[in-house]
Amino acid sequence: MIEIVVFSVLLVFGFGWFTMNILKVRQNILLGRDVKRSDKTSERWSTMLLVAFGQKKMFSRPIPALLHLTLYVAFVITQVELVEIIADGITGNHRMFMDSLSDFYVFMISFIELLSVLAFVGTIAFLARRNMLKLPRLTMDELKGWPMKDANLILIMEIVLILCIFTMNGADDAMQQESYGFLISSFLGANIFKGMNHDTLHLLENIGWWGHFIMVLTFMNYLPYSKHFHIFLAFPNTYYSNLDKKGKLTNMESVTAEVKLMLDPNADPYSASTSEVAPSRFGAKDVTDLTWKNLLDAYTCTECGRCTSSCPANITGKKLSPRKIMMDTRDRLVEIGELKRKHGKDYEDGKSLLGDFISEEEIWACTSCNACVQECPVNIDPLSIIVDLRRYLVMEESKMPMELTGMLTNIENNGAPWQFSPSDRLNWANED
Repeated sequence: MIEIVVFSVLLVFGFGWFTMNILKVRQNILLGRDVKRSDKTSERWSTMLLVAFGQKKMFSRPIPALLHLTLYVAFVITQVELVEIIADGITGNHRMFMDSLSDFYVFMISFIELLSVLAFVGTIAFLARRNMLKLPRLTMDELKGWPMKDANLILIMEIVLILCIFTMNGADDAMQQESYGFLISSFLGANIFKGMNHDTLHLLENIGWWGHFIMVLTFMNYLPYSKHFHIFLAFPNTYYSNLDKKGKLTNMESVTAEVKLMLDPNADPYSASTSEVAPSRFGAKDVTDLTWKNLLDAYTCTECGRCTSSCPANITGKKLSPRKIMMDTRDRLVEIGELKRKHGKDYEDGKSLLGDFISEEEIWACTSCNACVQECPVNIDPLSIIVDLRRYLVMEESKMPMELTGMLTNIENNGAPWQFSPSDRLNWANED
């Protein structure tokens, strides 16, 4: 009875804490401006199934894709065993579903163990890639400190979880007069655990069982603080993807309406039907000026660095890293979200995303080529954030590189980027 009470308290506390953190994340995301992403429902479902569930874009790089697939499938399928652990913990039973499911139960546990072995191999490979092979995109400056520790910590937690599974099943199998017949743990029970006495086996089985349960709760509650939150958020993020052509940039509705008003000779600029409320800010200076989808992108970022490794600006030595743009956006969002919960929704701390987290040099280095958007395995769009930060600088601060100043002046005066009269445009056709 004591074990049931302890288990139930941990279960309620674990899921309660996780729910609280999920609500905080939701509050933070809703700090962003509204954007419509409810159209093309069938296409959105298709995108989510292919990109998030099917991991379609991962396979542009086959080796890490296969390693990641083993972890992904193992994570999904092993939750079946977690269901039984919860049922056993609440009721005090042992392997509650074994008698009713019989051979199918043995098959499922064996399948879970096979996936766990593959996940163990994948986890070791990912640790080696980060810490021994030191792949360039996994050792960049923005990953120094906590991001690198976060990546290693989650991999270590996965190894501990897998060891708990095999300790639990192997010791339990060794205690039985007749082996369960599980694919891996029955072999371990016969060759590693069999010589131990009953009390030792019972202790090891309990350590594995409780360790599995506690590690799952720890892992689950760690996710909202980690880049691995994409395990959950990849699905809504891909569903709400921008389905427009990648070369199409968004326009500000207020500016578009104003231009149309100026071009319409019959429009009355003072009528209620044509006048619109001006936006509070042109472009974005802080995270609250971005859309909720931009903020969802930030939380979903896996920090894999595929965007940065494909960015022509970064490759040629510019300061820009699309991954850092997303990490900075998330860091600022978490910071301002906590401050607003503590001091009220109107609280301002005097800091902003642009300037305190992301520099002007970074955003002007972007070529707007969309390589980062194309490469992201979960359809994150760093370019839309960069464009809005630029808009703020140009439209609110009148700040831009000198190269652009001359071009914009020529467009205003001559209707073209070049410094000659519009009447001379066709002179090239007269040349011999």
